[in-house]
Amino acid sequence: MRNMNQARETFTTPEVETGMSTELARIAEVVQKYPNEKIQTLAHAINVNSLKAKHQKLDGKKAAGIDEASKADYGQQLEQNLEQLVERMKRQAYKPQPVRRVHIPKGNKGETRPLGIPSYEDKLVQGVIADILNEIYEPKFLELSYGFRPGRSCHDAIKSLNHIIETKRVNYIVDADIKGFFDNVDHNWLMEFLAHDIADKNFLRLVKRFLKAGIMEEGKYIRSDVGTPQGGLISPILANIYLHYTLDLWFEKRVRRQMKGESYMIRYADDFACAFQYEEDARKFYEMLKERLQEFNLQISEEKTKIIEFGRFAASNRAKRGEGKPRTFDFLGFTHYCSRSKKGKFRVKRKTSRKKLSAKMTNMKKWMWENMHTPIPTLVAKLNPKLRGHYQYYGITDNTRSIKKFHYETMRTMLKVLRRRSQKDNMTWEKLLNILEYYPLVKPAIQVSIYS
Repeated sequence: MRNMNQARETFTTPEVETGMSTELARIAEVVQKYPNEKIQTLAHAINVNSLKAKHQKLDGKKAAGIDEASKADYGQQLEQNLEQLVERMKRQAYKPQPVRRVHIPKGNKGETRPLGIPSYEDKLVQGVIADILNEIYEPKFLELSYGFRPGRSCHDAIKSLNHIIETKRVNYIVDADIKGFFDNVDHNWLMEFLAHDIADKNFLRLVKRFLKAGIMEEGKYIRSDVGTPQGGLISPILANIYLHYTLDLWFEKRVRRQMKGESYMIRYADDFACAFQYEEDARKFYEMLKERLQEFNLQISEEKTKIIEFGRFAASNRAKRGEGKPRTFDFLGFTHYCSRSKKGKFRVKRKTSRKKLSAKMTNMKKWMWENMHTPIPTLVAKLNPKLRGHYQYYGITDNTRSIKKFHYETMRTMLKVLRRRSQKDNMTWEKLLNILEYYPLVKPAIQVSIYS
């Protein structure tokens, strides 16, 4: 399976690599041989070898949890630490520690969002659990699901949605948003979904302990009665399992059968867009969706959810009714809009959403001012990976103007920073361009073709 191959490339110690790969291969073999039966034993796969393999793979630069232990600290007595950990797990004495919660900047209005940081030992156990769950559920997940799955990126999700809108009989888009999904996952429902496929009570008990571990913020303990573990390595796969049963299967097995025309859904994590042939179907689905989510203690964010006319015939149909251009919708950081190719053929085009572009620019300006006194060669060396990362994601077909704007605004900010640094207003645009001849910035360029 794909994540097994990724694991083989990552582990550096041959005996550890072989041990972990063998464990995952056995699980994958059982799932493939008995796809409709529960997996009986899994806890044995969380052993010294699998934990050691995960230790080798984890990033040692990440912030520490409430145990204040880093990868280097834990690795000083790795064998002893892992043996004691496994022994505690066998006695059911292992209990995950609360997640340390901090707040990091979000957007450009001084807003913040919570970030959870598990203890190092808990990261190891969660990492192995996530690998096991991926082996079990990857064959079960549907094609419409893209988030946090091996070999399936945001760009792949956008390509699929683009293909549906341009080639299928769809005229309406339901752009839906679940309110605070990761914070509102119902633990009882999630455990029922897991128990549907897993019979190992020890393994399930371990997952539940992570769900109930709680949060530590500014010295105060906060219970976690709902939601997935903040910052946890198991959160993405648990979220996908929850949405697989609450949304994906429901849409594929029930919704599509009740629609008069064609209907499609593309989901990336909790962000999803649905396309319908008829407006009646789109509106019917919207009402069904609200009821469905309520069954699992989730809510639709009505202010962020909309039904719009969109597709090959949207512009002409709206023109006949004396209405304006088709409305746009945002999905995965891009604003999607109806347009035409140079040959006049219908095309879905996209640009960086206004909200995302504004937030990215704000973060870039903040970073530039924080590094105001950094020597120019070092400043450019640190800046280029940030620019490159931006272009690798947002450098997608038809988005040239947005990434060029980001590049230009970065240069403008750089000019202001250098002017302030010198205490003299003698830095000009021409001087900056001369400096960048010697220390060039990464140029904006399209990195991803929608039609490749």
